[in-house]
Amino acid sequence: MALLLKIDPGKPDEEKLAEAVRILLEGGVAAFPTETFYGLGADARNEAAVEKIFRIKGRNFRNPLPVIVANHGELVPLVEEIPATAKILMQTFWPGPLTLIFRAAPSVSSRLTGGTGKIGIRVSSHPVARFLAAGLSGPLTATSANLSGGPECSSADAVIRTLGDLPDAVIDGGPTPGGAGSTILDVTVSPPRILREGAIPGGLIRDALRTR
Repeated sequence: MALLLKIDPGKPDEEKLAEAVRILLEGGVAAFPTETFYGLGADARNEAAVEKIFRIKGRNFRNPLPVIVANHGELVPLVEEIPATAKILMQTFWPGPLTLIFRAAPSVSSRLTGGTGKIGIRVSSHPVARFLAAGLSGPLTATSANLSGGPECSSADAVIRTLGDLPDAVIDGGPTPGGAGSTILDVTVSPPRILREGAIPGGLIRDALRTR
């Protein structure tokens, strides 16, 4: 049975979250709240844990997995370079629901890139997601906690109904806003290209780049 960790999202219980970090560091998978929907997290450096994410979701291995990092510094080992436009967008929209697509460093697993040579990264504005990534001192997978192709989940109850006992832990941080997922922007091209318009409108992104 999946371990259920119920917390107050306004004041997360660090002892319970430390238990979730321990599960992740041991190769487990945990569902957790983000600023959009619930995500399905594993230590992105652990190949076996990442593969477990694909099995739980029924996801095609050719599909990349985005990750969350705790801060800008954790980004550096994962990417070949940080373009100037990306730095502007990071300063403007991180932490927040903007996933930036970078050229992945050679050390990044093809399980994360889906063989594209690129990786999607964001710094989440949700305290639970940030705590987990900080506890790992590295990238946390951030794919939605659902079956591949199915609706996203905006509550822990919905995650449990959808995935049952497949995750090792479910962190119940209350309902998430739902609506649109993170906006996905490819910064490996110039000008950057929106791959999915989500919680941050494209107009705001274009305005941010024009004013710098």
